Amino acid sequence: MTVVLDSSAVLALIFGEPGGEIVEAALKDAAILTVNVSEAIAKLTDRGFARDAAKEAITGLPLLVFSFDLELALLAASFRPITRRHQFSFADRACLALARRQECPALSADRAWLNVDLGVSVELIR
Repeated sequence: MTVVLDSSAVLALIFGEPGGEIVEAALKDAAILTVNVSEAIAKLTDRGFARDAAKEAITGLPLLVFSFDLELALLAASFRPITRRHQFSFADRACLALARRQECPALSADRAWLNVDLGVSVELIR
């Protein structure tokens, strides 16, 4: 694994948005957290996907999926004081926690991630 994907990156790929080609190139060595899988599926259904189609759109990708465990929960919680004023979501902090634990970059479309130093390399897709 060389990169952890945020749900914004996965959604850019699925919707053919700018930066989706960067995500596609990273897929062979990419990971995602179950929290971000849930967020991506929810956003797909918000945009009109049937639940099963949304699930298949995400689970059909060749991603290494990590479960959200206690270690990640504690690490993500420790990010809250630093990220609070930047309005990071729980899923954002969870993704960044996995990237930090795995010592690899997080791939995202969220520019706000560049405004904080969590000891994680962030690569923007656009």
